Amino acid sequence: MTRPILKDPCTWRIRPNLFSYEESVRDFSWDKARTLLDGLPGGRGLNIAHEAVVRHARGPKADRTAIIFLRKDGRVEDWTYKALDQASNRFADVLKNLGIGKGDRVFTLLGRTPELYIAFLGALKNGSVFCPLFSAFGPEPLKTRLQLGEGKILVTTETFYERKVAAIRGDLPALREVVLTGPAWEKLLTAASPEFDIPATDPQDMALLHFTSGTTGRPKGAVHVHEAVVAHHATGLLALDFHDDDVFWCTADPGWVTGTSYGIISPLTNGVRLIVDEGEFDADRWYRVLEERGVTVWYTAPTAVRMMMRGGTDLPKRRNLSKLRFIASVGEPLNPEAVLWGLDAFGLPIHDNWWQTETGGIMIANFPSMDIRPGSMGRPLPGIAAAVARRSEDGRAEIVEEAGAQGELVLKTGWPSMFRGYLNEDERYRKCFADGWYFTGDLARRDADGYYWFVGRSDDVIKSAGHLIGPFEVESALMEHPSVSEAGVIGKPDPVIGAVVKAFVSLKPGVAETEDLRKDLLGFARRRLGPAVAPKEIDFIKDLPKTKSGKILRRLLKARELGLPEGDLSTLEEAK
Repeated sequence: MTRPILKDPCTWRIRPNLFSYEESVRDFSWDKARTLLDGLPGGRGLNIAHEAVVRHARGPKADRTAIIFLRKDGRVEDWTYKALDQASNRFADVLKNLGIGKGDRVFTLLGRTPELYIAFLGALKNGSVFCPLFSAFGPEPLKTRLQLGEGKILVTTETFYERKVAAIRGDLPALREVVLTGPAWEKLLTAASPEFDIPATDPQDMALLHFTSGTTGRPKGAVHVHEAVVAHHATGLLALDFHDDDVFWCTADPGWVTGTSYGIISPLTNGVRLIVDEGEFDADRWYRVLEERGVTVWYTAPTAVRMMMRGGTDLPKRRNLSKLRFIASVGEPLNPEAVLWGLDAFGLPIHDNWWQTETGGIMIANFPSMDIRPGSMGRPLPGIAAAVARRSEDGRAEIVEEAGAQGELVLKTGWPSMFRGYLNEDERYRKCFADGWYFTGDLARRDADGYYWFVGRSDDVIKSAGHLIGPFEVESALMEHPSVSEAGVIGKPDPVIGAVVKAFVSLKPGVAETEDLRKDLLGFARRRLGPAVAPKEIDFIKDLPKTKSGKILRRLLKARELGLPEGDLSTLEEAK
């Protein structure tokens, strides 16, 4: 096992909010976390938009910059909390005047532009339910989600409408209104009132609808409520270590849950300055953003980290990144090699954390005040009870106490951002729980010190000659080879041992695909992992199939290898 990286307290530029893990766990309660928020005036409940914007706009932070938009054309737009509050009030008034009410679903199909953030806040102020759609979706995945969510109104651009929506409009009987950004949007908002009183909002009122794809079948609509803001706020403080003067950049698109929970809600409730970049990934430009905008806390994805690793450490070392003090990653497990690369590139390790669309917020993390064990997800957040468990034959939860033993990662129910259902799929939702535990579907192990280690999705784990092999462990080992950029691992059926481990490897630029390299990789993995775990076969592949949020689609690798149905491809990165 890789030794921990010891973080010297003298290198901290600011005292971490979570200074002592044991004390924080002992003293924390969700009731205390709730007191960090204001609630609606007059005891009328809890509303995400009020906590994110209104309470700042009516206080000393009214004229503080809330969001800095970096537009594709080079323009920079600074939006204060006051301006954001007034613009979202106008959109809430637009919704009200259009007859869009409490519980009605407001969908957006937009890039990272001000209109998306205004629509998000305005919809929640109106008591409506916000559902973001990823802008790279094609017509079919858009139709499926709009139909399942019974979208009443869609905010999109004229270009997106003509290319993606117009042809499916007739299949969307629930869709009453389409608002196009540009002149129509400006006209509607100009005519609307900049004042809006948020109606009473029960903490359990539905607020957000996020679609997440399973391995097969149609997408699942995960339902989240306004009470989730308690977890968004607290985890921003504890896991991302927000302080009042931070400049925060979350690179996730709001079409995904990370882009709303930590790309909108958490930074705004904590009153930090938020960077929103409209452009797509470009390593050199990203380093420029980090430098020129003085980013202090950066939250990105392992895929982006691996892409930056391809370019080496020269680019970041040419930049003055002295203000950057904390880097975190989420989306899929962060390979140990990437954690260590952060030290070379930035002088900072990259802190992995774990959560899901269903959990709504960060559940397990590597905190700034704790040692990092590269490859580990970290330890549970204060207020989160995690365990490793197995389901008994009668469906009960059997907690595995032995350190290092493998099982399914489970969480004790009751945290504020826990999803409240799959839309119109009650039985599917109920199957996620047993004996007060939420079964995440991720296999993990816990070491003797309480650190959790990701093994793989329950349907990804490889059973070979009596061994249970997690693909992530094999992928991480292969990535330590100097020629490897990325790796995806599957189990290939074998009549004798059940399955053999097969790896698909993407090489770094300029590295040739040769038989000698294949043999070298096989030997390298065998030395690192042992013959029982190392891959028996390696294929070279230019690009691994990924979701649009950057997760490697192992099931698709397996389907293509075995000639099986490929299942739901709506979130595939290359899908059009």
